[in-house]
Amino acid sequence: MVLREEIEAWEQKQLSRWATLSTQSLGRVRPEKPDELRTCFMRDRDRIIHSKAFRRLNQKTQVYITPSGDHYRTRLTHTLEVNQIAKTIGKALWLNEDLIEAIALAHDVGHTPFAHTGEEVLNELMPGGFRHNRNSVRVLERIERHNGERGLNLSQEVLDGVLHHSGYATAQKCAATLEGQIIRFSDKIAYVQHDIDDSIRANVLREELLPAEYTAVLGHSHGERITTLVADLVQHARQLMEQADSREQVVLGFTPEVDWALRGLRSFMFDTVYKGGICAMERERAALVVRYLFEHYCSHPEQMPDVYQQIAAEEGVRQGVCDYISGMSDAFCIASFKEITIPRSFI
Repeated sequence: MVLREEIEAWEQKQLSRWATLSTQSLGRVRPEKPDELRTCFMRDRDRIIHSKAFRRLNQKTQVYITPSGDHYRTRLTHTLEVNQIAKTIGKALWLNEDLIEAIALAHDVGHTPFAHTGEEVLNELMPGGFRHNRNSVRVLERIERHNGERGLNLSQEVLDGVLHHSGYATAQKCAATLEGQIIRFSDKIAYVQHDIDDSIRANVLREELLPAEYTAVLGHSHGERITTLVADLVQHARQLMEQADSREQVVLGFTPEVDWALRGLRSFMFDTVYKGGICAMERERAALVVRYLFEHYCSHPEQMPDVYQQIAAEEGVRQGVCDYISGMSDAFCIASFKEITIPRSFI
């Protein structure tokens, strides 16, 4: 028996009946011969880690644009925190941690430079709009390459989890797997709490300024709030799983009081930090850079790398430009703007 088969046998014996087993995967668009060492979801995780889009997350903004300190979150450290929280939840529920990790590591590869400011600008400029979750799937299926072909050819369960990780609407369609559902909530647990932590570090907020009605429920420190949210999600999920007759009946979520508190704290952060006046000037400058580059490359698509010129020829110039800019790190975006706009000596 090869090692992969041993792992698959272990999954069938040890994981919850609601877990997504590797042997139950719906497969890939392009069928591949099974690996001797790794399950399909383990292979997906490895391809994501080795992708260029994943590496670029290291220099993409989480909230604060081009922060001067080393301890502020980037899109990469956010991704790692989501992964850690999600795997903790998955282990407690005996779900497939390899699938969870693959979705967690891939969920933000389609994010733009300059955090949600870049996303908002591209959403205005693209005829069909722009959403980072859809773009993450596009990056994984269209932009990245594997074995000389377009796309990483990931399992359908991973792509589904990435597509459905974003948003917090009650009626929003959720991922088809419980592993995918976990990422959606782990994302919210991570970014609300670590953005508060970064804001306190930046002297933008103080712990005592957080709305007391929400911290009374969730806790009065970074660690307390994460512990409360993770424990509540796990306990509530276990109750749902015990009562369910099928996987479709299990829709993960927090208990009403904790859900109310997290939504309230999240709204406070949107009003105060994400959309508030604190970072308004930086958001305006970032938006100017993205808009300028978009119009410039629409007029001069020949200045983009070959892969994006090819997309522009096949799917339209605006799509090629959108793919190019959305993949840029903050630093590369600024450098490109300077290269185009700042005069250089001919001597």
